[in-house]
Amino acid sequence: MTTLDWRELASTRELVLTWAARSVRVRYQQSMLGGLWAVLQPAATVVIFSIIFTYFVPVDTGGIPYVLFSYVAMVPWTFFSASITDMTDSLVSNMNLVSKIYFPRTMLPVAALLARMVDFGIAACLIVVLIIIYRWPVNVAGLLFIPAILAVQLALALGLGFMGAALNVFYRDVRHVITLALQLWFYATPIIYPVSTVPERFRPYYFMNPMAGVIEAFRDVILYQRLPGVYLAISGGVALVVLIVGYLFFRRVEFQFADVV
Repeated sequence: MTTLDWRELASTRELVLTWAARSVRVRYQQSMLGGLWAVLQPAATVVIFSIIFTYFVPVDTGGIPYVLFSYVAMVPWTFFSASITDMTDSLVSNMNLVSKIYFPRTMLPVAALLARMVDFGIAACLIVVLIIIYRWPVNVAGLLFIPAILAVQLALALGLGFMGAALNVFYRDVRHVITLALQLWFYATPIIYPVSTVPERFRPYYFMNPMAGVIEAFRDVILYQRLPGVYLAISGGVALVVLIVGYLFFRRVEFQFADVV
């Protein structure tokens, strides 16, 4: 049954892509800067933390310019957090369609995720610019792992997004809980600080946070010229479980969505 459901979603891929494109257009409609906002949000945060951790509370980044060090992590995190937030709202903001028209309900969270991938692609372009500006060496072989790292992140975001979207239909406080949880999760992930600041005896527990493995893997292949460690496999395992649980939960309760006012 689950396989059939995924085939149903795949059969509506054109509708999913159209809806994702519409979401992007609506987001930047009547916006002077348009897609540049995808860069400005993570860049502004990086500038603030760069000032703090360069001049006031210096952080050892192993010789990597702090702007480059933090931006490489901020881009995937911004994509991750914005995706989950949008996926959580995807059903509630379209309840007029959900309650009147039949279509695979999974389409809405997936389209929300795809729309945020556009922002991710735009923001990632600045990473290339920073690498050129700082003349930072890059291991091309390591970059081949980026699709695998991104796949882990997408699986985790999808699983959490499915759960968040379903729960938000019944309990509207869920969106606020998720916003708070993402704020706390941000500081529990090595985005603005290196993993080396975490005591070594605690690192096995630290990497139980799947986004810690994802962020460190991005830094490994882009900045450290090395391949991802076992922590990425741990993150992948956690992400797969979250995806399966989130999807099955969504499918289990979706028949009730249309009955919720």
